[in-house]
Amino acid sequence: MQNLPDDAVRVESPVRYRMSNSSAFWLLSIALGLLLFASAAPSPMYPVYQQMWHYSSVVSTGVYAANAIALLVTLLFAGSLSDHIGRRPVLIAAVLVELTGTLTFAEAQSVTWLFTARIVQGIATGLATGAITATLIDLQPAESRLGALMTNVAAGGGLAVGAISSGLLVAYAPAPTRLVYWLLAVAFTIIVIGVLVIPETVAPDGRGWESLEPKVSVPQEVRVAFMTLMPSIAATWALGGLYLALGGTLMKVHFHVSTPLAGGLVVVALQGTSAVTALLARDWTIDQALLRGPILLMSGVALALLGAATNSVWLFFGASVVAGVGFGPSFSGALRLLTGLSPAETRAEVVTAIYVVSYLSLSVPAVIAGLCVQRFGLAVTTYGYGLIVIAMEALALIGSARHRNPHTALAGHLCPAPCPGSVAPMPRVVSAHP
Repeated sequence: MQNLPDDAVRVESPVRYRMSNSSAFWLLSIALGLLLFASAAPSPMYPVYQQMWHYSSVVSTGVYAANAIALLVTLLFAGSLSDHIGRRPVLIAAVLVELTGTLTFAEAQSVTWLFTARIVQGIATGLATGAITATLIDLQPAESRLGALMTNVAAGGGLAVGAISSGLLVAYAPAPTRLVYWLLAVAFTIIVIGVLVIPETVAPDGRGWESLEPKVSVPQEVRVAFMTLMPSIAATWALGGLYLALGGTLMKVHFHVSTPLAGGLVVVALQGTSAVTALLARDWTIDQALLRGPILLMSGVALALLGAATNSVWLFFGASVVAGVGFGPSFSGALRLLTGLSPAETRAEVVTAIYVVSYLSLSVPAVIAGLCVQRFGLAVTTYGYGLIVIAMEALALIGSARHRNPHTALAGHLCPAPCPGSVAPMPRVVSAHP
């Protein structure tokens, strides 16, 4: 998508004032961060909700997973909708839906409300993140990678700041299960007003309904590499799902750290580190990402299991930081390799297939873990989950050795690959950055 001059508007509108490209770029970066802030905000509250309404761990993980499944379905069917009807209408609708989900959380009276709020949140995030990612690419300075970089930083940073801020408010502020959502409701209201005056970068083409048909495929020339790297993709996102779904419970039940702040800190240790790494490792080659990322992630998970076995909460937090360093590169290296190997005409479908695997891994294993907690206990489930993550990463690391060096030349520029467990950009945008 070509970059627009600062005073350009493609679609006529009765609104006279239009925000500059640079202001719109930073507004949407903040909006993306707020969307992921809202997505992470419930994580420190799950133990509180569980105590209030007396539901099981499997229900807790189900509430979490409902968001990821709704996001995936929305991404599949409406991920490219803004290419055809315009960015601004999709963004306005998405933020209004997000506002509805936020208010549902604020007034939640039972676990049914939580499921409803998480599903609504997932729909909003699926609509908004694809459109925001594309618009950031549209509005970034020419010959810049700032849009892709801000997708990473805003998504990972939003998750981390959301978790820690929510934990602080739950621990020390009044109305612990409501205040953060009312603050978010105010913020999203302001974002809606801002989106009304951002420049439109796409002219409607009348193909909105046609775009709602999902396309997922893995061509023959990519299939072996895809199957080789799929265990790493699944393991990475599954680890993010475990921290987001059961991190607070693990802190409270296993480590006996009762403050809700701990549930936010454990997410920050993983996701916050991943966001920082997105900045520091942005120039890593595909080979470096595929080698260093899995090794760091496996080392971090192994140390985290040691921390759990010895009841050392500090070792667990330190290990989570190490895993976070390998978290983003493990996924972005796989994404960059597979998009580089894919023919241009099928690249968007391959990226969609990657995100189907990713979001199923973010949600389904967390639900299975919730079932295992009931049957085997939290400690045994944590050890088993961690060992499976390590085994899957090791399998992909060994198998990917034959795919790395011969295809290094296909390593493209940094594409909008988000921190795992955060946000899926529009497949068509990713596919344009092989």
